[in-house]
Amino acid sequence: MSRELFKSTGIVSVMTLASRVLGFVRDMLIASVFGAGSGMDAFLVAWRVPNLLRRMFAEGAFSQAFVPIFSEARAERSHEEQQHLVDVVSGTLGGVLALVTIIGIAGAPFLMVLFAPGFGFDTAKHDLGVHLLRITFPYLMLISLTALVTGILNSHGKFAIPAATSIILNVCMIAAVLTDRRSISVLAWAVLIAGVLQLGFQLPSLAHLRLMPRPRWAWRDPLVRRIVKLMVPILFGSSVSQISLLVDTVIASFLATGSVSWIYYSDRVMEFPLGLFSIALATVILPSLSAHHVKRSTIAFSDTIDWGLRVIFVIGLPAMVGLAVLSGPLVSTLFQHARFNAHDVRMTQWSLIGFAFGFMGFSLVKILVPGFYARQETRTPVRYGVIALSVGILMSVVLVGAMLLSGFPAPHMGLALSTSINAWVNGGLLLRRLRRDSVYQPRSGWRMLGLRLAVANTVMGGLLLWLEGGLDTWMRLGSLARAGRLLELVCLGAAVYFAVLWLVGMRPRHFRQITEATEGKQAL
Repeated sequence: MSRELFKSTGIVSVMTLASRVLGFVRDMLIASVFGAGSGMDAFLVAWRVPNLLRRMFAEGAFSQAFVPIFSEARAERSHEEQQHLVDVVSGTLGGVLALVTIIGIAGAPFLMVLFAPGFGFDTAKHDLGVHLLRITFPYLMLISLTALVTGILNSHGKFAIPAATSIILNVCMIAAVLTDRRSISVLAWAVLIAGVLQLGFQLPSLAHLRLMPRPRWAWRDPLVRRIVKLMVPILFGSSVSQISLLVDTVIASFLATGSVSWIYYSDRVMEFPLGLFSIALATVILPSLSAHHVKRSTIAFSDTIDWGLRVIFVIGLPAMVGLAVLSGPLVSTLFQHARFNAHDVRMTQWSLIGFAFGFMGFSLVKILVPGFYARQETRTPVRYGVIALSVGILMSVVLVGAMLLSGFPAPHMGLALSTSINAWVNGGLLLRRLRRDSVYQPRSGWRMLGLRLAVANTVMGGLLLWLEGGLDTWMRLGSLARAGRLLELVCLGAAVYFAVLWLVGMRPRHFRQITEATEGKQAL
């Protein structure tokens, strides 16, 4: 089982890596051409609205509710019954999304006031944001339908095509920037076109499985109602971090021009390792956990979570340390070009340090939430999500207020820190509940693993801090020199980290799970 999970995770990670690399190329181009001014702030809010709803609805509530039910149907029902499920879900989902899209386009001015009330003090920025939002909002419907197809393909063990789909958005936006460097509107049109292409890209794979949707409205269908019943609490529980980002955007709209952009660029840097490792791993283990739940195999279910946690700690901790220590060099290398100046680099660095603090918190949530949703248990994550969100909102106000009163040069850092605190609270509560209910029982070796990771990360972090050389020195280097130096540091850090792990006794066997023969011994 662990070999199959490693293979699937590897496929998703490779495709995600390609997408993230293109994403950085995209962001570098955008930063160079449009900088971090009012136009970029307006576009980011207009893009964040459908993106927020996408992560809450499509990749959050819908995927987490649909995949376990479809996995159950695939294991226990005929192909015709699976086709019926696809037909009624696609028809009902499509109908609801069409209505939401119409309302969203018509209500764009209200949504702009809701998401960025601070723009109301700048009429031009507000009007531009409304215009861009009306172009980008249909992306929600397109990407949500794409998420439906992704769930079906993933449940059949097809990870490559869905993982490659995100590349399309980056390609479209890169092409848009290269085509027209004058108008920020070109980015909004690129988002809309990408949504159409992403959905079309996955349909041939669905046809190969003979599960092409024949949409029909069926709101009262038992399977649809069951999915909706699961979605309602998940809608909030799986999107706590997104709501936190919304609060950050609202507060940032009242701060200095560029604050929305600085937070966006730093979040993009943090999202690279998060998407490459944590989200890829979570994508792979959800169908596996759902299958173990159907088979009533508690041992395999617990061991899958344990395996996921071990992998993410080994890979995620050095990523967190690297993001914090190399925050300045990373931002400078990636974005310091043309209209993105030294001030923008420093401001983005502050928020990246804040996000780096929460990297493992974000990762824990990604890995642990499937442990609830695979069992179709949704109420507990919602309750913990409310607690974490409340803490995050409170900390946003407290930290930003304290930084403003103290004259701190980068009060938007408080928003990143509050988001990180939110993630740690949420992840800690989820882990405690899984342990308390004996759904997750850690295998032996965690104490030694923790000691080994502490030694390896301390050595790596100290070395990088010593060699980094200071941001002022870094920003005086040319673009190619910065890129070469950063690559050297990253490669050296990775080599030292894994060398130290080997020296302190870490071996691949520490990640082996129970064999398939032992699964199913205990009823779930």
